[in-house]
Amino acid sequence: ETAIDAGSFTTLVTAVKAADLVKTLSSPGPFTVFAPTDEAFAKLPAGTIDALLKDKAKLTSILTYHVVSGKVMADDVKTLSSAVTVQGQELSIDAKRWHLHRNVKVNGANVIKTDIECSNGVIHVIDKVLMPK
Repeated sequence: ETAIDAGSFTTLVTAVKAADLVKTLSSPGPFTVFAPTDEAFAKLPAGTIDALLKDKAKLTSILTYHVVSGKVMADDVKTLSSAVTVQGQELSIDAKRWHLHRNVKVNGANVIKTDIECSNGVIHVIDKVLMPK
């Protein structure tokens, strides 16, 4: 609901609906979501989004790769070097420049906005779509 209200996550919301993850991500959680913006999705090669919307298993894998169990606020992220996703694989976290610019990278994606609190967790906005191995 928070992502829907923000208005800059329409592609993410469409994908979550297509993967039937709305109920899961609306559950009590808590969850930490690294949410790619519409601009991040637009950086994917042409046709990628349409293909993913038709491949529910792959789409689900990619979306759950953006979610970590628990509520991990920005102050907590800066102390981590990795986090296990709901999908099962790890995300690498680089917070070496936190003390200079509060700059954190997750699998090379820049975290551009942090700590958007939700009733069941927190959203951190990122500038690219993360792809599991």
